[in-house]
Amino acid sequence: MYDLLLGQPFMSGTGLEASRAQALVAAMRQVELALAAEQEVHGLVPEGTADALQMHLGDGVFDMQALAEETVKGGNAAIPFVKQAKAALPDDLKRHFHKGATSQDIVDSALMLLLKPRLERCLSLLAQARLAGCTLMEAHRGTAMVGRTLMQQALPITFGAKVANWLWVLHLAECRLDDVTSSSLYVQLGGAVGVHSGLDEHGLPLMDGLATRLGLNAPLLPWHTNRQPILAIAGALDAVAAGAEKIALDVALMCQTEVGELSEPAEAGVGESSSMPHKRNPVACARIRAAARQIHGNAGIIANAAAQPLERGLGEWHAEWAPLVDSVLLLEGTLETLAALLSGLEVHGEVMQRNLAVTGGAIMAEPAARVLVPALGSDTAKRIAREASETARAQGRPYADVLLEHPEVAGKVDAPTLREAVRPELYIGSSQAQVERALKVLS
Repeated sequence: MYDLLLGQPFMSGTGLEASRAQALVAAMRQVELALAAEQEVHGLVPEGTADALQMHLGDGVFDMQALAEETVKGGNAAIPFVKQAKAALPDDLKRHFHKGATSQDIVDSALMLLLKPRLERCLSLLAQARLAGCTLMEAHRGTAMVGRTLMQQALPITFGAKVANWLWVLHLAECRLDDVTSSSLYVQLGGAVGVHSGLDEHGLPLMDGLATRLGLNAPLLPWHTNRQPILAIAGALDAVAAGAEKIALDVALMCQTEVGELSEPAEAGVGESSSMPHKRNPVACARIRAAARQIHGNAGIIANAAAQPLERGLGEWHAEWAPLVDSVLLLEGTLETLAALLSGLEVHGEVMQRNLAVTGGAIMAEPAARVLVPALGSDTAKRIAREASETARAQGRPYADVLLEHPEVAGKVDAPTLREAVRPELYIGSSQAQVERALKVLS
């Protein structure tokens, strides 16, 4: 129950189902059979060996409970897997199974096979999230809202521009993940100490052929203690998680009761409090942020295990497995949630307009001062713009009215020009141009 209720609630159910222990066994068997098939091509085993091995190594051969128990003793799953496989083979086939390979070859290659479809689904979900975000961005390219810095109101932007920046962050991370998925999922084959002992001149061609058979990338060299490929995967996962977390954090802050500019998609029973019936909690944002924090932590574990001794890691390699797989499943779950969040996000434009006026016009002090400078000089203009904002806030009056009634301003500036200058929805800088630019790249 720990796994179901505490350990895995933020992971993708689809990913979990595809990553059970049986899936790893199936992937290890796939690697071994592909290795035998490639060795046939090089004349290292008799023709028909791969087919014969496949005939004897059906699903019923492997005892999962015994594999789990023996993995503890051997230190990795490949050791008991090979033992059980050989026990199921006739004597004339035993010597052709796992020939020239070591346990790390099988586990690393199987992990790449296991993770590849999960990473591809993450990319598919990223594309869904990006397209949903583009629809949102386009719909709100002109929806004015207040921009905030250091958690305080600053100057106006549009919600479309905010979404554009969310999506650009996500796009950069998506590019990293796409690059890793297409070019850095390497097959592993080096044998006992990484130099294809016993295979000699066949070693490197065999490694390359095995990669082709498995649909993985061929490395320059075996990478038993060169963990840059794993670091690249972990880094890309972490980058996407950070992009998703940025969106979730902004959305959650904008969903606060006192802010009220956004709401998560409404769904019966979602976001309820156990003790406060009035609450609508941003649980999608919470799920995304909780998963992202775990992915960040896992990236640290993997980075700390990256420098591995000599020709085989002593605990460092072993420390990678769980955080790597967990991170992929957590990210897949995160992106499922993110795609749904962006697709159904409720945007309250009228509240954004209301919040633009919260300071009584103080956020428009900068453009007001610009209009006042020609008539009053820089220092005086800034002082009056600041004083008027305080008066407008205290008295609950329109900022433009207070400015025009100020004794040092009255009659010295053009009233329509000043009123136009302090309309927040018109002081949005390049917001709409940013939306147009982003749409050309991201949609």
